[in-house]
Amino acid sequence: MDAVMRDMVSAAGQKARYDEQVKKLLGHKTVLAYILIHTVDEFRGMRARDAAELIEGEPMIGMVPVEPGRTNAETAEENRDHAGGIGTRPGSAAGKPPKRRIIGFNTEQGEIREGRVYFDILFYVWARDGLAQIIINLEAQQKERPLEYHLLNRALFYVCRLVSSQKERDFTGMDYDAMKPVYSIWICMDRRENSIEYVHLAKEQAIGNGGWEGRMDLLNVVLIGLSDEVPGRGQERELHRLLGTLLSREMTEKERLEILEAEYDFSEGEDIRKDVKEMCNLSEGVWEKGLEEGLEKGLEKGLEKGILGVVLNMYRKGYEIELISDAVDKSVSEVQDMIEKSLMPA
Repeated sequence: MDAVMRDMVSAAGQKARYDEQVKKLLGHKTVLAYILIHTVDEFRGMRARDAAELIEGEPMIGMVPVEPGRTNAETAEENRDHAGGIGTRPGSAAGKPPKRRIIGFNTEQGEIREGRVYFDILFYVWARDGLAQIIINLEAQQKERPLEYHLLNRALFYVCRLVSSQKERDFTGMDYDAMKPVYSIWICMDRRENSIEYVHLAKEQAIGNGGWEGRMDLLNVVLIGLSDEVPGRGQERELHRLLGTLLSREMTEKERLEILEAEYDFSEGEDIRKDVKEMCNLSEGVWEKGLEEGLEKGLEKGLEKGILGVVLNMYRKGYEIELISDAVDKSVSEVQDMIEKSLMPA
């Protein structure tokens, strides 16, 4: 590998590590709690520590595939005798095949794999009454990709996948009333201004009154726009100030920690300081500078050849197509075309 390719691969690797660190920071339960308080009605007005206690287990970060057929884990035999063998349900005919059920999310290893797309962060959270659960998906986007697709369309696909994947995992058979509400929350960086927008189901009466009953809270998309400027202190700015501080490209480690420790209620057991330090070391400016230098050298030795080499190298290492396209500043379709042409038999 020549120096140009090494520089570009190094920059791309820096970008991948940065993306993983973003997920780690956002995956802290206290951070998730503040996001819930400001975006989900069920948790509005709660203290962050109280909301954090309602999050079940540890959030799954980059572990659950999005694609149909991959979100749920393997099925398991539901009816077994006490010795651990396969048995029959009480009252069922002898020899009747045991019922099979989905036993959870398909939590594959959190590593980048060829051709796979994973939910960034996924977790269950209990409602205040402790009787019902909500499924929360949190995604972080550095930029919207208008040339590829509209971000809202992708968010709607994600939220629909999380609703449909509940069958045989969160409810069985035709028990559709047991479905859990789903929120897909997207943090979109590099926006012109700080914002929050909601997309949800709505029922419109056209003719007569059909009286159709059912849950209108099942599908929810929240789009959080985050500008480069960290807003000042204030209750209405609390969430954007937290996210802006965590994900800032300019703030020092000391500046971030001063805000986090003075204004936000992190538990003593959360090692947020370590992850903030790592984020500073992997700031967006670092990998962008590395990529820029690699591209400048590439101009001298044949830019397209250098980019093609980086694309193929990252592809063979199993990087996602979208990550490769970000690293080399090419569209997904262009990257796919480069790979297909290069791997095509002569």
